[in-house]
Amino acid sequence: MGCQVNRGAVAQVFGKVGDVFEIWRIILGVMAKADVKTRPTGASVVEFLDRVADERQRGDAFRVLGMFERITGEEPVMWGPAIVGFGSRAIKYADGRELDWPIAAFSPRKANLTLYVICGSPDQPTLLARLGKHTSSVACLYIKKLADVDEGVLEELIADSVRHVRSKGE
Repeated sequence: MGCQVNRGAVAQVFGKVGDVFEIWRIILGVMAKADVKTRPTGASVVEFLDRVADERQRGDAFRVLGMFERITGEEPVMWGPAIVGFGSRAIKYADGRELDWPIAAFSPRKANLTLYVICGSPDQPTLLARLGKHTSSVACLYIKKLADVDEGVLEELIADSVRHVRSKGE
């Protein structure tokens, strides 16, 4: 079952914005005016994942950790209290401000596994259609359990997102 972002709804909320990166610039621009709490910390990724209460969710989180490490070639870093990020990129605003954000990331939440990999790549709609049971938003992919999706397609999706973000230089 595929999932598409409703660009009409996004346009109503954000105005006529044609690119997901521009939407992120708007969102992160608002965040940059406040004290941003989602920054790299010295917390242990393994200790964070070990605290995931549900055994299946914890196992899924460690499997996804391995995928992201292998695909990005980056070491995992805790961003804020609940996001495992890989790499870093500076998002630049017209007024000269910059905000650091991971190239790719995930967070094991109670309701689902949230992957920060929706980036507007032209290949993503096809990959999402092949993925399996999921939902998505402007920037996030939500999976209840890894058994619901094709892990090979998930790895392709993560790799596509990383390539796309790195090619944008943002």
